[in-house]
Amino acid sequence: MSKPRVLVARKTFDDVVDRLRSHFEVEANGSDDGWSQDELIRRLQGKTGVYIAGGDKIDARLLDACPELKIVSTMAVGYNNIDVAACTARGVIVTNAPDVLTETTADFGFALMMATARRITESEHFLRRGEWKQWAVTMFAGADIHGATLGVLGMGRIGAAIARRGHLGFGMPVLYHNRSRLPADQEAPLGAQWVEKDELLRRADHLIIVVPYSASSHHLIGQRELRLMKKTATLTNIARGGVVDDAALAVELQAGTIAAAGLDVFEGEPTVHPALLDCENVVLTPHIASATIATRRAMSNLAVDNLIAALTGGVPPTALNPEVLKR
Repeated sequence: MSKPRVLVARKTFDDVVDRLRSHFEVEANGSDDGWSQDELIRRLQGKTGVYIAGGDKIDARLLDACPELKIVSTMAVGYNNIDVAACTARGVIVTNAPDVLTETTADFGFALMMATARRITESEHFLRRGEWKQWAVTMFAGADIHGATLGVLGMGRIGAAIARRGHLGFGMPVLYHNRSRLPADQEAPLGAQWVEKDELLRRADHLIIVVPYSASSHHLIGQRELRLMKKTATLTNIARGGVVDDAALAVELQAGTIAAAGLDVFEGEPTVHPALLDCENVVLTPHIASATIATRRAMSNLAVDNLIAALTGGVPPTALNPEVLKR
């Protein structure tokens, strides 16, 4: 009996691909360059499973062109690039990789917020340009982290991990807004207080955005929201591009509406809005919040666990549409 055929659409660790090869016939992309959707469709012919990353689009058009596909397994936690409803309607299992990146992403979010508040990138550029000639009392004087009010927009696993760092490590009062309030016994260890979104924006000294992307969260932070924030406040986005209106943010950063921003995600990435590149008071990183070797390996292996389970009669550990398994 021939083995099921699987496509690995993005370059990953060799031993991770070897795990798949022990179960399946595997075609693997050896490049970090993603395929166009037409190329992805072409390569998916005859495949029953696909391993993807966050930039690979899975929609109804692709699914209809690839009728043998049974599972879409993304190594990312976010899945706004996958039409889950279309997959479910066609009996295709969708899995992602939550939990394994929570603490690493929270570490990075806190680090990006600190770099933003303390003007680390701005001051490094100043030094590298050879402009540091003397010391001055106000030279790159930024904002304190300890004791400042931390605002968390989106109190899921990562938001809670960030809140815990702020509360326990830096003595920060924590405000948060979420669609649903956490139970009191979950709020208490985080020192967290639920408030309405506008109050969160008005009161936070440092706002970190950790909401998932969806149609309802598109441009959740735009000109109106930015103008509610303190002039001394910082904004850090480690959620998804499109949650923040990047064009509006660039305008308000240049106007001094808020002090600074730290961004790891962007609308239309890897393209970055050119106006953001002209802002001195922004720290920019290329979507690397989960980028440690240990975490990226864990994400990749979880994606493989899901593929192996789904195509060998098991139950994928992190199915997004488990109702498909009951059919």
